[in-house]
Amino acid sequence: MNERTTRLRQSSLDVSPAISAERARLITEFYREQDGKHSVPVMRAKSFLNLCQQKTIYLGPDELIVGERGPRPKAVSTYPELTCHSLDDLRTLNSRPKTQYSVDQECLDTYEHEVIPYWRERTMRDKIFAALSPEWCDAYEAGLYTEFMEQRAPGHTVLDDKIYRKGMRDFQRDIAQALEALDATSDGNFYQKREQLRAMDITCDAVIRFAERHAELADELARGEADAQRRAELAKIADVCRHVPAHPPRDFHEALQAYWFCHLAVITELNGWDAFSPGHLDQHLWPFYQQGLADGSLTRDTARELLEAFFVKFNNHTAPPKVGVTAAESGTYTDFANINLAGLLPDGSDGSNDLTHLLLEVIDEMHLLQPSNNVQLSRKTPDAVLKHALRVLRKGYGFPSIFNADAVVEEQVRQGKSLEDARAGGCSGCVETGAFGKEAYILTGYFNLVKVLELTLHNGVDPRSGKQLGPQTGSVDTLGSFDELFDAFCRQLEHFLEIKIRGNQIIEQMYAQLMPAPFLSVITDDCIKKGKDYNAGGARYNHTFIQFVGIGSLTDSLAAIQQLVFDKQQLSLEELCGVLDTDFAGHEPLRQQLLHRTPKYGNDDDYADTLMRRAFQAVFDRVDGRPNTKGGRYQIEMLPTTCHVYFGSVVGATADGRQAGLPLSEGISPVQGADRHGPTAVVRSAAKMDHIKTGGTLLNMKFTPSLLQDETGINAVASLVRGYFKMDGHHVQLNVVQAETLRRAQANPAAHRDLIVRVAGYSDYFCDLSEELQEEIIARTEHMGF
Repeated sequence: MNERTTRLRQSSLDVSPAISAERARLITEFYREQDGKHSVPVMRAKSFLNLCQQKTIYLGPDELIVGERGPRPKAVSTYPELTCHSLDDLRTLNSRPKTQYSVDQECLDTYEHEVIPYWRERTMRDKIFAALSPEWCDAYEAGLYTEFMEQRAPGHTVLDDKIYRKGMRDFQRDIAQALEALDATSDGNFYQKREQLRAMDITCDAVIRFAERHAELADELARGEADAQRRAELAKIADVCRHVPAHPPRDFHEALQAYWFCHLAVITELNGWDAFSPGHLDQHLWPFYQQGLADGSLTRDTARELLEAFFVKFNNHTAPPKVGVTAAESGTYTDFANINLAGLLPDGSDGSNDLTHLLLEVIDEMHLLQPSNNVQLSRKTPDAVLKHALRVLRKGYGFPSIFNADAVVEEQVRQGKSLEDARAGGCSGCVETGAFGKEAYILTGYFNLVKVLELTLHNGVDPRSGKQLGPQTGSVDTLGSFDELFDAFCRQLEHFLEIKIRGNQIIEQMYAQLMPAPFLSVITDDCIKKGKDYNAGGARYNHTFIQFVGIGSLTDSLAAIQQLVFDKQQLSLEELCGVLDTDFAGHEPLRQQLLHRTPKYGNDDDYADTLMRRAFQAVFDRVDGRPNTKGGRYQIEMLPTTCHVYFGSVVGATADGRQAGLPLSEGISPVQGADRHGPTAVVRSAAKMDHIKTGGTLLNMKFTPSLLQDETGINAVASLVRGYFKMDGHHVQLNVVQAETLRRAQANPAAHRDLIVRVAGYSDYFCDLSEELQEEIIARTEHMGF
């Protein structure tokens, strides 16, 4: 890092997140004056235009890439049209000991007197809960599943290369042609299409105006700037902001700024579930990088400086705070924007280049939480890329994560995407797979597999509340075989999946009708051509995903039951359930046996792994391919973010020896500490899952730092990753840290503020994590060799 980047980075680190009421106030004022005067899409577009015209513009010292979501870095916008925080919510955010958001009195006053009175019973969250059935709400409250869209808009959207080839004026010409082609006499959806296209056109003007305001501010600052170099930089910024995103970028600097304005537009328009992402940044920027080197307007060092300034912008964007169950299961500042590196080109050739390595250097040097980043590793990707990534990983940051690009392509082709679109796609957020710039891939929330087993063992009754939540599938004294037990589990599973999917069908239609995203639609194929919104099936591909949690805990519990109850007949199922209901009180020897002497997933043990495959297939058969409301299909994913902690808190003791309330297994990783035969056994177990049937799986592994300290270790881990991917594994991420280091950080957080660890699909500061999540990470097996 040079001196400028060092200052920018430190400034970003020094600023604490604070809630800004500016967006909430502006959107409230606009709706109070305009609601009912326009169609829904045009109303959304005009409210966005008003934000782009009125919101505070920030341009800080040393900045080369400009623009913030809020009025200053880490000033966090809120979205009352989706979910309106209460005064108690805001006071809690201001006072909680971790992931705190400062809330000043002005913000509280704005909410109390303007925002809350207007949005009471008008938010999407209010409308969604009013529309959902009592059985949906009962299962939700019991912790059977979460629902992303009850407080945030659909997200996990990734851009392709179109904004580097087309500016907003080009998109407006496309919109004009689509409007001209509409036929009011023969098209029964003429009005809806016309209003949607009008809305898209308005949002293009909004983003152009937003950029122009930055140009005007840069000019104003330049007039008062005494330093000649900075005055020239401000003049350049003004020129850049006048050109992009109205027109296609002409150079490397403009390409980065064009993306950043689009990024801000998407996350200003709506608070999508996880931030917008740039896609294959090394591939998208490559033509501008080559051109700049060739004509002398760019060097590798100036490109590095621009990229580092770009990274700071991501780090300035703290995720908007959540409420309710979602706040309980996701306590992080991370906004989940994810940069894909390497992978494949649409023609199937290797997609890595010198920018891949430059970006890995930037990731290493900047050592920032955001943006998240990953390497898409194909069999065509040179080993130099993988080993470079591992040299970054051994620093202990937990990034980049590593994906199997060949599996990612195969997963998407199975879902019905063209080979070229699949190759140009990749991963967003944590591990989710999609076709970049062409897909609305909607995440609906997490599903608690272990809670389903608990209900099965209680004949559909939730032992926490005593409510009959599921069907009566047989009391434990009537389940005479393991197959009968598993059949009862499948009937409970099907029951709750039906409830969740029925709810999601309603929620999808509500977003299509009430909360369109016209700007996001502009930059997503084929929304303009169809005259349809991103949230209404306008995208080329429209898949819906459910994220399943706890496959390791479920597998180990089933294995223990099958072995001790039905194979060895050591105790009856009724007796075992009685012990679990007391949280093993007075039965510690049995708990130790369940913990240490029953088959465990993650050890290449077919007894356990066969049950994992059986449970996975049961989930897959009941979800995959079911139609959603937008012409797409439901798919499954296996990841938790941090929901395995929340889900564990609502599940009593389990047959694998886990005590009540403790976290479940995360992703497709083994139960914490249950993998005892080394990393090779872990990946062999994980590879027995059919990853190609999913839209993403998450495997977390922890290695001691000494294992990767030299090239021998780097080569060994590289071979492990390549071997796993040859078996069609989807993803792996590494924590290179000792448990002893994490314990020291717990004891003295002030001395370890910069300790970053991999959580589950993202990295975070260890000291910002809840104590439960810290303990879960410490408990993961630390591999010291092969």
